[in-house]
Amino acid sequence: MVREPGKPRGKMSSYAYFVQTCREEHKKKHPEASVNFSEFSKKCSERWKTMSLKEKGKFEDLARQDKARYEKEMMSYIPPRGTKKKKFKDPNAPKRPPSAFFIFCAEYRSKVKGETPGLTIGDVAKKLGEMWNGTASEDKQPFEKKASKLKEKYEKDVAAYRAKTMPAAAGAPSAAKAQPKVEKKVENDDDDDDDDDDDFDDDDDE
Repeated sequence: MVREPGKPRGKMSSYAYFVQTCREEHKKKHPEASVNFSEFSKKCSERWKTMSLKEKGKFEDLARQDKARYEKEMMSYIPPRGTKKKKFKDPNAPKRPPSAFFIFCAEYRSKVKGETPGLTIGDVAKKLGEMWNGTASEDKQPFEKKASKLKEKYEKDVAAYRAKTMPAAAGAPSAAKAQPKVEKKVENDDDDDDDDDDDFDDDDDE
């Protein structure tokens, strides 16, 4: 697959660094020899399996460093038009609120587990789904109201978060709207000054 121009190089795994090292070693020992890649890969795999954790450590360190490099470069990477950029979630961004059903599950999950011990996570989820579907509309209202309040709070938090992370974009429209009002006030002040001058002229005439 051809990498997009300007896109950061993909991160390498610890095993990929190990194979790269093996290839460099083989090239130094046998500079003129051609490499049978299937045979070479098989030998690398066998060698990797027998290595100790300490021996693998330096390759894992390289992989961690490369991962940090990749994530940093991807944060500032702007893909060409028509391609989608992989989103990196900001840990400080507001968390999406749970739905009424999830609030219901949080309240009744421990009860279901207590009444029927030994159920798998999937069975518990299935049981909670059946309970929710069998709950009358009026009994669902408290959960729906709570979900609605959490959603309102989330929307306010998102607005505050966006204003904080994008202050320039958030402030531009308000500044533009404020400008005409200032100009209008200045014009009115000028009119008032003219009226005052007229009053003084009247006094002189007398």
